[in-house]
Amino acid sequence: MFGDMMGMMSKLKDAQKKVEETKERLHTVLIDEESNDHKLKVTITANRTIKSIAIDDELLQDKDMLEDYLILTLNKAIEKATSVHEAEIAAVAKAGIPNIPGMDMF
Repeated sequence: MFGDMMGMMSKLKDAQKKVEETKERLHTVLIDEESNDHKLKVTITANRTIKSIAIDDELLQDKDMLEDYLILTLNKAIEKATSVHEAEIAAVAKAGIPNIPGMDMF
């Protein structure tokens, strides 16, 4: 029993390390999102760090419209990034968690 517990603890530490490595890798996963009319383009990482914003000159003429575009497009990009982030972390965590009877978490 004690050996099993040590093995499980080792697997949990390995899973934690892989989750941390995945979080670091997600800094390099880029997600592009743009407005429906392609006047605003945003690139963010899967860790939800904004990398770039490209704005069509037409939007620079109307502050309110630009703000609306930014809100909508950034929110869509953050949604996509969050989905990628959660899926990647869940996959790594699930693969590394030892099978403990009665503790089926996924």
